[in-house]
Amino acid sequence: MAEICIFPIPGCVTFPGMVFPLHVFEPRYRAMIQHCLDTDTPVAICHTQKELSPGKPTDSLEEALSSNQATYRPYDVFSAGRCELIETAEDGRLLVNVHIEQRYRREREIQLLPYQVYECSPFPDRASTAEEAAESALLRSKIIHRLLALTYTDPAIRQATDRVASAPEWQAKSDGEFSMALFGVVRFDPTILQALLEMDSAHARLEHTLELLNAT
Repeated sequence: MAEICIFPIPGCVTFPGMVFPLHVFEPRYRAMIQHCLDTDTPVAICHTQKELSPGKPTDSLEEALSSNQATYRPYDVFSAGRCELIETAEDGRLLVNVHIEQRYRREREIQLLPYQVYECSPFPDRASTAEEAAESALLRSKIIHRLLALTYTDPAIRQATDRVASAPEWQAKSDGEFSMALFGVVRFDPTILQALLEMDSAHARLEHTLELLNAT
């Protein structure tokens, strides 16, 4: 079990292997990030189920820096990692990178105010069967070919998909790593991404990703 601080962002689903930049200005989240930096506590960047209380309208950055905004209920499965401080602005804003390391399941509430902290359990993939592992190799190849076909006319996106197809670091990824790193290149609706995040099988994620790409 691990103690994890929650940074809920509507529409934001993160996967292990990502580096997520954060611009932190709300007082409670500045305090939370500072706590995480001081104690090496992981931060979860997660999609939200619902808004629990609305934020107060602000007319200026000064007002935003002195008031907390909306409060949300996070999903039960999310990804988390350690913070790296990039810059502290003169007005107190924090620029950080969150190095997303692994998935967790929310278990027990530790605190809700001024920010949410939960005791969480790791949420790893189950082991693939020999048949699934063999099929996953074929799925990876089909996904790459489909991505190259979809991005043929867009040079900027094609460059990213070319890396997926040929870069050594991509070829060396396990099926689980590959099936999650894809979503740093390909973006779907947050509801779809959350469903993919909650799958406990690399084979299932690859299979569903190919279905989604083929339907595009």
